[in-house]
Amino acid sequence: MKIVLFCENKYAIDILKPIHDEALREGGNTMLWYVHAKRIKEFPLDGEVEWTSSIQEIYDFHPEAVFVPGNIVPYYLSGVKIQVFHGYAAEKKDHWVIRRYFDTYFTQGPFFTKGFERLAKKYKDFEVLETGWPRQDWIFRNLHTYDAERERLLKESGRRKIVLYAPTFSPSLTSLPYMQQALVDFVKQKDVLLLLKFHPLTKPEIMDEYRELAAKTEGMLWIDDYTVTKYMLMSDAMISDTSSTIYEFLLLDKPVITLRAVAKDIYWRNMQQPEELCQAYDEVMEGDSMKELRRWVIENYDPYLDGQVGHRMLEGARDYIRRHGVPPYRKLNIWRKYTSIKTFGRIKKG
Repeated sequence: MKIVLFCENKYAIDILKPIHDEALREGGNTMLWYVHAKRIKEFPLDGEVEWTSSIQEIYDFHPEAVFVPGNIVPYYLSGVKIQVFHGYAAEKKDHWVIRRYFDTYFTQGPFFTKGFERLAKKYKDFEVLETGWPRQDWIFRNLHTYDAERERLLKESGRRKIVLYAPTFSPSLTSLPYMQQALVDFVKQKDVLLLLKFHPLTKPEIMDEYRELAAKTEGMLWIDDYTVTKYMLMSDAMISDTSSTIYEFLLLDKPVITLRAVAKDIYWRNMQQPEELCQAYDEVMEGDSMKELRRWVIENYDPYLDGQVGHRMLEGARDYIRRHGVPPYRKLNIWRKYTSIKTFGRIKKG
């Protein structure tokens, strides 16, 4: 099977990499990554995978399957266009927006499957298959890979626990403008090493501000890496806001603290004021009354920590092609075509 892994942002790399690794392990597949040149200045997998920043080259590759964590993909590419999602944030409205670019949606777990099956009945032009989320395969294979690095960080810092601060970048949802002093007080009062790992789309000036704060504050460590998952595995608890990383962390069966999270249902400790942080930390670490709620999230959001998500996705693509053939392009209305061309440019049809 000829596969395109459609990577617009750095956070998509470790979502798509497990699919790549499984396709390589199976054999008989040819893969090409699309990497958005303006958004990804340095591609961390350069030299390890075949990739291009040319949509024309992707078109000429004539893919049979295109895996996409983002919201849009060029309609004129061949291949079954597969939405694999970039997180679990069901409370964000755009998670449920059907933009008509995809032939099938590969969902993470029962909660999402039910929602997209309802939408499939309404729109009648895409399918839904429950596979799990591909990043879980990486987690499955690396649950204890970073244990030694965790112990080294704790020993060097002289701290007892590691806490991850991973806020969203969205200006209307982020906790970043309100948390600085609370985080400083937190590392002063609690025996923790606080890792600051921000979304790559966070405003550069905010990044610089917090990077400087970490440099001058004992107990804080700035993390400059494209992946957040490694640091989730190393951490005992996480602080966030309205970010899909919340659910990823809950799926590890670890406690989460948020500031004013926008969610219909809360399965973690949600603060209304930053000053509650120390108290909230004590509550989740000592009593952990949220454990049963986390269990519900694991069972309904993504129960597939079996290392087989990539395999299910590849087999799902093959099954679609067996039943429908390889789509030469995606039929869209004029507006959607215009948006696709405006975003990715035109191609020369050969």
